[in-house]
Amino acid sequence: MNTTSPRDPTDPLDARNRPARLTVGVVGAGRVGPALAASLQLAGHRPVAVSGVSEASRRRAAALLPDVPLVTPAEVLARADLVLLTVPDDTLPGLVQGLADTGAVRPGQLLVHTSGRYGTRVLDPALRAGALPLAIHPAMTFTGTPVDVQRLAGCSFGVTAPEELRLAAEALVIEMGGEPEWIEEEARPLYHAALALGANHLVTLVAEAMELLAKAGVTAPDRMLGPLLGAALDNALRSGDAALTGPVARGDAGTVAAHVGELRAHAPQMVAGYLAMARATADRALAHGLLKPESAEDLLGVLADGTRSTGRPAGSAPTDDEEPGEPR
Repeated sequence: MNTTSPRDPTDPLDARNRPARLTVGVVGAGRVGPALAASLQLAGHRPVAVSGVSEASRRRAAALLPDVPLVTPAEVLARADLVLLTVPDDTLPGLVQGLADTGAVRPGQLLVHTSGRYGTRVLDPALRAGALPLAIHPAMTFTGTPVDVQRLAGCSFGVTAPEELRLAAEALVIEMGGEPEWIEEEARPLYHAALALGANHLVTLVAEAMELLAKAGVTAPDRMLGPLLGAALDNALRSGDAALTGPVARGDAGTVAAHVGELRAHAPQMVAGYLAMARATADRALAHGLLKPESAEDLLGVLADGTRSTGRPAGSAPTDDEEPGEPR
């Protein structure tokens, strides 16, 4: 961007034809902001300022953006053509309003937030001050280390932008090695819920699985789970619900009951999550014809209350005068 020549900041042709490099600032040196700024630096842009409060934020900024000064948020806006607002979702509206109210926002300044939940409407106070609003959310989990910059290559970004700024938003994403995916303003919360369901809950599931394997005496739970989970993820992405396997999809009520019994004994805090995920799996397997209704009755009974449909405690054996699976 040539910031010294006269231009119409809302002209899409002008946005497309800005060959000069931008000065970049980061407000909120969490895990995301420094990585995005470092990625833009690789594309030739120039990080000039970053704000961070905690010691962890300062360390991240020093590791990913060495020699870039730590300053106040207002000073970041004073120095940068492009400002990344990389703060928690609940903090973003108040931050934008405060920056606008204090006159920190400059006309023609690109103001980019990375919240998955919000589109550009949250930036309206800055828009009224003359800023150019963009919502660019990387669909990636971040560690706060240099590996994040490499992971941006091929990463999808959920992008929301005014029509006249779509080319500018697309260019920024591509420069970071990403792929833009256009998300309508009204669809942002649903889009973000989908990502949180898939990624955040996956971490919980994997951590719980490793914990249970360790309790079962497995010395390297991560090594055992790695190939299994990698194959399951690949199959799910390729085939969706057709990739469902395991005792729930087969309708093995006795096995599921045994699982619940073991969880009650060794990890009672995991029972509710197991039952909820098993019920969701059963519903999807039924809907897609993988689980036959006649095989589902006992299974659904187990999932309804964590006991076998016979009324025995989950995982208990039948009595001598009772066949396995026979109702009393």
